[in-house]
Amino acid sequence: MAAEKLAEYIRLLKLTKKPDREEFTLVAKVAGAGILLIGMVGFVIYLLMVVLPAGLR
Repeated sequence: MAAEKLAEYIRLLKLTKKPDREEFTLVAKVAGAGILLIGMVGFVIYLLMVVLPAGLR
């Protein structure tokens, strides 16, 4: 059973390839943009919860 799983993992690793510089750069840019977008959404929510109620007093 364990030998079969190991053989499957080895077969999968043989199918994979190392990304070239262009592909890696694209993935890094997309991931960075996603992180920034989520951070901005979080900051806007923070502002709405902290600043807006203080202005209503």
